[in-house]
Amino acid sequence: MKSLSLFLIATFTGLSLFLYQQKPLVQSIIDGEEIYVDFCVQCHMSKGEGVPGAFPPLANSDYLQDIDKSIHAIKFGLKGPITVNGKAYNSVMVSQGLDEEEIADVMNYILRNWGNETDEIITQEKVSSIQK
Repeated sequence: MKSLSLFLIATFTGLSLFLYQQKPLVQSIIDGEEIYVDFCVQCHMSKGEGVPGAFPPLANSDYLQDIDKSIHAIKFGLKGPITVNGKAYNSVMVSQGLDEEEIADVMNYILRNWGNETDEIITQEKVSSIQK
């Protein structure tokens, strides 16, 4: 009986922590917009249009269709040639030091703006699963 009680307490505590960490998508997008303005807008511009020849667009971006690759770029930075919407870019994007929740939030924001669409909700767990 004692071990059953401990099991139930542990299960309830774990479930409570999991549910507490999951913020609603709307709040994630709101938080993601703030992160975008603080860390991304300087290069990718206010409407995600980027800077031709220097910084790729996020608006209507085919690169974002590979969500894992996009998360990896934000999490660890990106260096070397890439192609976005048929145009070549060869810049450096340094890691901004965002934590996993912040990366999830900014991805949820980017993936739902400027012509980008997805049904996938990016979570901290998804970001955590992306390794170097």
